[in-house]
Amino acid sequence: MALEGPSPFMEEESFLSPETLSSLDDYAVNPRFLELQEELRSVLFTGITSLAPSRNPSPEPSEPINSVPATRLKHSLDFSRVSISKKKLLGYLRNWITECAPYLDKFDEARHFGIQVPIIAQTSPALLYAVLAFSARQTERKAGLESRDSLELYQVSIRLLAPILQAKDPNVLVTVCILACLELMSVSPKNWRRHVEGCAALFDSFGVNGFSGGLLQAVFWCYARMDLCGVILANGAESPVLPIEKWVSIAAGDSSSKDNIEDGIKYSFLQKSTSTPDMHANWAVYLCAKVCDLVCRRTMSLERGQIDQSDERPFGEQWIRLWDELQFWMEHRPSMMLPIKTIGSNTEQRFPEIFFAHWAAISGNQLYHTACIMMLEIIPANQELQPLTPHFSAVWHARRVCGISITNPHSGSRINAIQPLYVAGKILSHRSEHIIIAKLVKSIEKTTGWGAIWRLKDLERAWGYEPGEILSAI
Repeated sequence: MALEGPSPFMEEESFLSPETLSSLDDYAVNPRFLELQEELRSVLFTGITSLAPSRNPSPEPSEPINSVPATRLKHSLDFSRVSISKKKLLGYLRNWITECAPYLDKFDEARHFGIQVPIIAQTSPALLYAVLAFSARQTERKAGLESRDSLELYQVSIRLLAPILQAKDPNVLVTVCILACLELMSVSPKNWRRHVEGCAALFDSFGVNGFSGGLLQAVFWCYARMDLCGVILANGAESPVLPIEKWVSIAAGDSSSKDNIEDGIKYSFLQKSTSTPDMHANWAVYLCAKVCDLVCRRTMSLERGQIDQSDERPFGEQWIRLWDELQFWMEHRPSMMLPIKTIGSNTEQRFPEIFFAHWAAISGNQLYHTACIMMLEIIPANQELQPLTPHFSAVWHARRVCGISITNPHSGSRINAIQPLYVAGKILSHRSEHIIIAKLVKSIEKTTGWGAIWRLKDLERAWGYEPGEILSAI
């Protein structure tokens, strides 16, 4: 059935920090960008209303890698749509492969964004210009340059979207996800939810989820990490834009209970992560999103008196089930998700050193600790704690979140750490810890081009400092 009326994903956001702009956030006040952002939103929702949600197996892009005719590749990479020099555009493409794609491939051993996306882009102009726009924007932010090239490339990609939407080309999912990442790298956080609504509606319309397989599965989990950032920012005021029950799909009878469905999803993840360890990290994203969803439903129940119609089980029972799922995740990590070396913290070393060899292990484990912190913040009053077990200490988890980022300098993982560092940092009380975290957050923006300083300003408020007090100390 086609989507009608306002999108279910189009909701007002009132929870984000309106003043927390990055030091490089010129997009947020650029009239041209704001006009193009609205144009993209209009193109997406106009196109989506004409699409019937797919009930068939999730489609692969219309030009699979091995089926692109050689004659077509001879005429690939059409750079004629922009005024930017070919030499510069090739530099942006090189930068995509060497630096930008690893940001998005951090949970994906197959490296779909770095390998498959550039190949498909040869016959998909909208995707090509999205790739170039992202790379140009990252280059501009790292160097502190004017956002001229990225805006031109962003505009071209948007204006090439309508035809592939009308053709129901799955490449549109890849293109829009990359454009969303471009915005999330650059703009005020209060715009984040507004843009991922378009991605959510597309995934829903195409029937793509976290178990779809191939490139589209990798693209879904890239989207999912953006959705998770938004709900962490919401601080209990919002659930994921794409409802959590649509994140994965398993065969289940209509009469299946919540417990049976959750067990089915849990063992599906476990089975998939046995053969593909990076799926264990995607599982951590899913569990962290479930925690945010539970926090939101609890907030709506306690503060607004809303009845939780999505889950009739008592809150205490839901909490215990989800806590047990998190510990199950921890206990069943495949070998590549385990640390290579761990050195505990002490009086001289504030945070432990926890070194991982696998990219996905860095963020996967960090998200586990982040989820545990959020769970412990809403622990039921009658839940008995085990005082000698570190897993029941929010501070223990917080120190490990910080230690993981300090020990593992992979750029993609540090970008993914911005929200976990906020969740962990706000419960740590010593100024020396604040200085270390502040230096780390500042270095993320400096080395990757990804906006992070705005979150440090939020931490300053949470810690009780005057605006700029910690920033000036580093």
